[in-house]
Amino acid sequence: MSSIDNLKEAFAGESQANRKYLAFAKKADEEGFKQIAKLFRAAAAAETVHAHNHLDVMGGIKSTKENLEGAISGEKEEFEVMYPGFIEEAKAEKNDRAVWTFDVANQVEEIHAGLYQKALDSIGENKETDYYVCKYCGNTVEGGAPDKCPVCGAPKSEFFRVD
Repeated sequence: MSSIDNLKEAFAGESQANRKYLAFAKKADEEGFKQIAKLFRAAAAAETVHAHNHLDVMGGIKSTKENLEGAISGEKEEFEVMYPGFIEEAKAEKNDRAVWTFDVANQVEEIHAGLYQKALDSIGENKETDYYVCKYCGNTVEGGAPDKCPVCGAPKSEFFRVD
């Protein structure tokens, strides 16, 4: 393997560790282990530093225009190819929970592609808007949270504003 292959593998591993540790922190908080939750969040932040360093070294951070174009391409690959295949496999296995999580992710990836395209189309205009994310399915909306999530049906109160 080359250094670039190793950087890609390390980036993926560090990224996954970050998300996993944040999930562990949430669980520790729910169980009342505040100090352990804090430790998991600290480790997650360190993993983010590592992931960003690896991504930078392998040339994965470009201009905002190029980053938007790459994000659109990645989101399209997910909702056009990756998730449809995953959904079919989960259906064949009768794994309803996997079908649900793949389906909502698939729907939201298409929304993300649209939001990125809108940003790319208006790059340089610096229009400000708020974004809200559904805490159950990840649906991402502009302006304000809907009364009911069109992806999973969650009420408006389950959306959070992203700063």
